[in-house]
Amino acid sequence: MKLEEKVVQFKEHQKKMRAYEHALGLMQYDAATGMPSGASDTLSDTMGVLSGEQYKLTVDKGFKELLHDLSDCKADLDFQTRREVEELLEEQEKMEKVPEEEVVAAEMAQNDANHYWKIAKDTNDYETFKPYLKNLIEIKKRYAKYIKPEEKNLYNTLLNEFEKGMTVEQLEPFFSDLREKLVPLVKAISECGYAPREDFLHQKFSIPAQRKLSEYAMDVMGIDKTRCTIKDTEHPFTIEFSKNDVRITTKYLEDDLASNLYSVIHESGHALYELNVGDNLIHSVLGHGATTATHESQSRMWENNIGRSMPFIELIFPEIRKLFPDQMGDVSAEEFYRGVNIARPSLIRTDADELTYSMHIMVRYELEKLMIAGDISVDEIPGEWNRLYKEYLGIDVPDDTRGVLQDAHWAGGAYGYFPSYAVGNAYSAQIVNAVSKHVDIAECCRKGDFTQMVSWLTEKMYQYGMLYTSEEILQHVCGETFDPAYYTGYLTEKFTGLYGL
Repeated sequence: MKLEEKVVQFKEHQKKMRAYEHALGLMQYDAATGMPSGASDTLSDTMGVLSGEQYKLTVDKGFKELLHDLSDCKADLDFQTRREVEELLEEQEKMEKVPEEEVVAAEMAQNDANHYWKIAKDTNDYETFKPYLKNLIEIKKRYAKYIKPEEKNLYNTLLNEFEKGMTVEQLEPFFSDLREKLVPLVKAISECGYAPREDFLHQKFSIPAQRKLSEYAMDVMGIDKTRCTIKDTEHPFTIEFSKNDVRITTKYLEDDLASNLYSVIHESGHALYELNVGDNLIHSVLGHGATTATHESQSRMWENNIGRSMPFIELIFPEIRKLFPDQMGDVSAEEFYRGVNIARPSLIRTDADELTYSMHIMVRYELEKLMIAGDISVDEIPGEWNRLYKEYLGIDVPDDTRGVLQDAHWAGGAYGYFPSYAVGNAYSAQIVNAVSKHVDIAECCRKGDFTQMVSWLTEKMYQYGMLYTSEEILQHVCGETFDPAYYTGYLTEKFTGLYGL
């Protein structure tokens, strides 16, 4: 078979894989946004059948041979096809390295751990979860050894699962910078005595009016509603099936206006990335945002660097006052700006403000390193968690439900995932700095038109999907490698100004 024929066969097989992924994603989305509760068992059966077919496509012997044939001829392939082959071959080789019994054991362990984590969290009983956590840690350590036996630091292998190329050696200077510069800033704000007004954010806000605000926020950001929809869910997320079908979700709280507003802006940031992936990647395995942290950089950039800036507040506040005249009648844009930028140490990561969020991630990062290295026992984890919260955020953890049991990630086996949140936040500051050299962001806010900004980001970043690594994208957008000083500098300047320090 000629190389051209092999490429056509490869593309068709890839298209089939994406079709199953599309169908399964639609079912997951429906389950989270509108499926009747009684349909759960039937959905599981259907998803099981489709997942089985998807797995067959992935491990198909002929497809494996085709991948290896194309890999041997990669010098003759165009760049996109070469990258697709590399990505899929890497996944194939990874699957082959892990024994089937280990895959089954991991699935069973994660199911058990998720079940008992929920019970433990609801009853504040870490002891119930502890043996399942211990089992999962050991499984993940074995997994890392199978995947990369030559790697001495197993945690590096797990980090690479979520952020390709990321290592402890790269993260240490980043988190060291956070400890050195942000921990003292959090302490200084806690002790300064200044408390911005925030009462107006916690009144009764009608859900229909909040829905209108959501639609307005999407319009302001330039979301194409012929290709992107919004629905309600318990835990907001964004899912995309192609650049022409992106779905965002939010959760409405009657007594918290900012929660939904910034959830929509955050998810719309993810959506803008996906909506502007190149047409050439529609049926490709590379047709998504590059990495977890790169994606998070865009959601956090729109939510915080743009969405919580004074120029953006001045843009949207007239609409907020129009929709909520009774609640906002005596509130100024300046007060609203200060209210949505309050920095206050808290127990729960998902409720954390812009300044303290990465402190929560740093706690988890420190513990994951110790767990995977075998330098801490499951008996010691809650105590170390509580100690780090006191050291980094200055707060006492009253119970394990609001402490070590608050996140589902470890029960789901996602060791190495948390750091990507903090790195994404840091990327956002560096990317905004680069954008601002070419686009007047404040002027975009004044005009209520971000077309120029989105076009620039599409040219430099969005269109490429997963064609490049996060490191390559950062170099392309910023003209330099990752530098955490942008992030700590941005937060220091913003919050010392807000709190008069």
